[in-house]
Amino acid sequence: MRFKYLLLFALLIFINIHAADAQGKLIDYQNAEALNGLMQKKTYYTAENIQWLSQLQKFFYSRRTPQGVEFLLIDTKQEHKSPAFDRERFAVALSVLSKYKINAADLPITRPIIMSSNGKELRFTYKRASWICKLDNYTFSQNPDVPQHTDSGRTKSPDQQWMSYIKEFNLYISPVDDQTREYQLSTDGVEENSYSPYMAWSPDSKKIAAYKVKTTKPRLIYLIESSPADQIQPKLRQRVYPKPGDTIDQYTPCLFLVDSKKQIPVNNSMITEQFSLTEPVWRSDSRAFTYEYNKRGHQKYNVMEVSKTGETKVLINEESNTFFNYSRKKYRYDLADGKEMIWASERDGWNHLYLFDEHGKLKNQITKGKWVMRRVVRVNEKERNIIFEGSGMEKGQDPYFIQYYQINLDGTGLKKLTWENGNHSATFNADYSMFIDVYSRIDEPATTVLRVVKTGSVIRELEKADISALLKTGWTFPEVFSAKGRDSETDIWGLIIRPRSFNPSKKYPVIEYIYAGPHDSFVPKNFAADNIPGLHELAELGFIVVQCDGMGTANRSKKFHDVCWKNLKDGGFPDRIAFIRAAAKKYAYMDTSRVGIFGSSAGGQSAMGALLFHPEFYKVAVSSSGCHDNRMDKLWWNEQWMGYPVGPQYAESSNVEHAANLKGKLLLILGELDENVDPSSTMQVVDKLIKANKNFDFLMVPGMGHSLGGDYGEHKRRDFFVKYLLGVEPPAWDWVPNITVPKS
Repeated sequence: MRFKYLLLFALLIFINIHAADAQGKLIDYQNAEALNGLMQKKTYYTAENIQWLSQLQKFFYSRRTPQGVEFLLIDTKQEHKSPAFDRERFAVALSVLSKYKINAADLPITRPIIMSSNGKELRFTYKRASWICKLDNYTFSQNPDVPQHTDSGRTKSPDQQWMSYIKEFNLYISPVDDQTREYQLSTDGVEENSYSPYMAWSPDSKKIAAYKVKTTKPRLIYLIESSPADQIQPKLRQRVYPKPGDTIDQYTPCLFLVDSKKQIPVNNSMITEQFSLTEPVWRSDSRAFTYEYNKRGHQKYNVMEVSKTGETKVLINEESNTFFNYSRKKYRYDLADGKEMIWASERDGWNHLYLFDEHGKLKNQITKGKWVMRRVVRVNEKERNIIFEGSGMEKGQDPYFIQYYQINLDGTGLKKLTWENGNHSATFNADYSMFIDVYSRIDEPATTVLRVVKTGSVIRELEKADISALLKTGWTFPEVFSAKGRDSETDIWGLIIRPRSFNPSKKYPVIEYIYAGPHDSFVPKNFAADNIPGLHELAELGFIVVQCDGMGTANRSKKFHDVCWKNLKDGGFPDRIAFIRAAAKKYAYMDTSRVGIFGSSAGGQSAMGALLFHPEFYKVAVSSSGCHDNRMDKLWWNEQWMGYPVGPQYAESSNVEHAANLKGKLLLILGELDENVDPSSTMQVVDKLIKANKNFDFLMVPGMGHSLGGDYGEHKRRDFFVKYLLGVEPPAWDWVPNITVPKS
């Protein structure tokens, strides 16, 4: 009994000491708020808005300097920098327009900032409107809205002799010079199975490729705007929102001959159960048209060709046991009017390029190796080579870093155009003889150089970023960290952020920011003072903040990516937990008994899932705008990763189905006008938690859409972590200014 009291006494002493030492106090909130402002505009001499001006044969870019933002023209021949325009005249003219004093050193214009190819006009955004400034006289005009496409379908033939259009659900043509004469080419169109107005004329004007579309009744979701600004009563909104398993439109390719006014039967037996067809594209000699067929479920993707006689054949057949990543990794380029085709595929386990002949026979693999072809920049048909972005080829570097390469179409002659240890972004001139290369890391500010494509060698350095002003604020670099994942072999890459008041002798709770959507990877690779979720500010409250890309995300091997297949609840958590534990093993001040997590959208689903599926590790979660049940979310995104038809795998990954298993502290944040993820997804979680008598917190923000929660939600999230991870009661709200952390 005496031992029991001694143990209790020791525990009370520990709690009191810990509470006295804890952060999350008023001063820490004030430091977090101050840091956001201190970080702004403290990075100088980084090239942005880079463009090649073809008529001037010069590069244009902007850079921030201690004296403000400058806009420059780079003469590549004379190695000379000059102002792109007169900032003072621009500021005076904009001041007259806006009736507000504009500072020439810090023009309040935002992206997109586009200089015309002759250097005479600047297009930009000012106060959410698009503007054009004529630089010869500094007059402004509002950029007209891009006209919206109409569904009339009235399309002229290439020879300008015929007009095609849809009338009473069927396809008609008329001579352009006498539209009183019309010819009905189809007769089977009806309202629910009509011809699409998006039709394609053959280059010789003798044939038309069109789609007949069997439409379905669209699913609608309804949103209630509870507190509209212009009236007392709420408003009801609705939008079309197909969900997994819904019936979707089906397309039938059709072919018509203009001279004979006949329809040619097309063999469409190979394109059943469509998810989608791309628009038909004619060969230049009018011998055939092609389209791409994505079978529902995304495990079969074909390039199809329809001849002028209606014969259909498969040129490329892409099949996967899991999914073909059509939305991010698909690439096709037809050479010599379809005599050859370049195609991207992960068929050997990595995303690479392949060369096929006109019959769909593989000629050779172009790129190869345990690395990822990320994007084709240019195909040079004459010299038969490709410039492309790749990642993971350079040993000892972060495998997500983009580097630039050139390779011949036969797979020979691989040449590095960049190689420095950093994430590269290139802007090429018109003939691809030179390019501006900006490279950086999250722990190394940007370097900007001018390079020659022939050798990749640097012609000269243009800019070297200066962050001395940023460092004077006490801001510290995030640490790049990697650790072995669940298989004890694969490297998991991420970052670690510490507070400015960091003391290695203290113990810090850990907060993970998560987004595990399979469509990409998400840990920042370029240098920036802070990223969107305000991780540095969060750390100021007394936390170690981490972010990593676990298995199931993109831009690594196919095996790495396939972990997500029919298994979004996995979220890469075995890798994330291994990552944090490895960091804590190296850094004893990271307390893995107090781990929190937050995220939005798919990250919101994962954040709550951490408490449902891994409560032994994660103790506190803040989930914003979560798609908590993939059957409730958008069709295209969820079927790509969770499969079709909808089966038991959807319930297995559902936070709604597992809500009763909740352990730990949970805060749900929801915008009532979320048009990205159906708000009912979160409300169904709330319903299940209430029925299971679970204690949780819930914040609905009136009028807010898809978001991390806005300023108010950010404050609530900070308080939640302070209270339940630091064990400190957050300070009263009456001191707090408006939080300026950017919204997601």
